[in-house]
Amino acid sequence: MALGLYGYSTHFRIILVALVTGGGIGSCPQLGLKARGNSGKRETGFQKLRVGSWNIGSLIGKSIELVKSLERRKINIDCVQETRWVGFKARDVDGFELWYSGGSRDRNGVGILVDVDLRECVVELKRISDRMMFIKLVIGRLIVNVVGAYAPHVGLNEEVKRLFWKDLDEVLRDIPSTKNIFIGGYFSDHISTTSNGFDDVHGGFGFRERNGDGISLLEFAKAFELVIANSCFLKRDDQLVTFSSTVAKTQIEYLLFWKSDRGLCKDCKVISNENVTTQHKLLVMDLEIKRVRRKKTLYDQSRNRWGA
Repeated sequence: MALGLYGYSTHFRIILVALVTGGGIGSCPQLGLKARGNSGKRETGFQKLRVGSWNIGSLIGKSIELVKSLERRKINIDCVQETRWVGFKARDVDGFELWYSGGSRDRNGVGILVDVDLRECVVELKRISDRMMFIKLVIGRLIVNVVGAYAPHVGLNEEVKRLFWKDLDEVLRDIPSTKNIFIGGYFSDHISTTSNGFDDVHGGFGFRERNGDGISLLEFAKAFELVIANSCFLKRDDQLVTFSSTVAKTQIEYLLFWKSDRGLCKDCKVISNENVTTQHKLLVMDLEIKRVRRKKTLYDQSRNRWGA
């Protein structure tokens, strides 16, 4: 179900959409257009973004603690899984806007948090299921799409898995390849330490041996020309492992983006010492996105000069 900004009036949503589609984008004041300038002249720069993904086990009673961790780590957008919050709603959490989608307090549930500087940039929201949701942001003249996903665990029936990949397939097909997209999610997959036939999507760094679900993720990434960000940088094991317990250490949380945007990602790693959940770890990706701002033209009233 596609919705506008949750909690705002219909009148305000219409005004916002008109601003976006009409070229006068003003949803992000910090990147807004200047009032004066030379006709047609463009200003270029870079917008730094930090995007995260985190399986938090349960969001019940943890929302404030979660936001404090995101603030400490300067994370602008965070995809969370296994929230176990019921409903399709939005909530202000200490300055962050949290959109969430869930059907049961016992399992599943996803959410996306956006910080105070970017929350007004969200112009579209889709809640696909209790395993997937999507938001679109307009930052200056830049359109950024963020997908939060929570794949079925290993061992669940094949129909549940098929529906998940079908939903993700449909979401990606609706997003033009010319627009930025970032996917953050729990995939329960092991992609292995080497690319081994998937050089275009696997950067050559990973953890553990590849399993069947890992092959599914890599094949999906290859089909849509996506790159797995946390396979692209040489890291210590504690910066690769997204789940750690007394009996196992695994890499099952991933961040992905279009292959054509590979140059945008400057770093990707696990931050292991945030304790909202003791077993799942916070995965973060640092991006540097080029933005373009066109200065408005100031037109002077022309004066007619008459001859004798």
